Amino acid sequence: MTQAATTQEITIRRLFDAPRELVWKAWTEPDQLVEWWGPPGWSTALSTVTMEVRPGGAFRLMSVNEEGVEMPVVGIYREVIAPERLVLEEPAGDNWHDGAVSVLDLTDLGDGRTELVLQSTIQTTEEMRAAAEAGVTASIERLAGYLA
Repeated sequence: MTQAATTQEITIRRLFDAPRELVWKAWTEPDQLVEWWGPPGWSTALSTVTMEVRPGGAFRLMSVNEEGVEMPVVGIYREVIAPERLVLEEPAGDNWHDGAVSVLDLTDLGDGRTELVLQSTIQTTEEMRAAAEAGVTASIERLAGYLA
């Protein structure tokens, strides 16, 4: 029996020993994003990345895992408040994560520390939500390693 897709929420919180501006650049500069995007075993070629970091701007990339499975991400920046907030909306389509709205908030905690809160709302099954949460969490861990 196939589960019906419903609205699912994913919230990831992480503290970084890095200044907010550095964390912001990791999210908004293609050459930095490709260094950490995706869980271990996935890579993203710089040539596949489009980042027009402004309201209405395009976000596109193609990640590939070690077996050659591709995972495209296509979205539009809905809100950009440097260096503290990004809102990305993925138009509805054929991918399980399409239609997602992700809100990234970066809070400067002082002393070169930053709190990241990433909230995503997607239409999917509970099983796929759990897989997505695991993937996003692993990607954020890669970001922590990149920033260290």
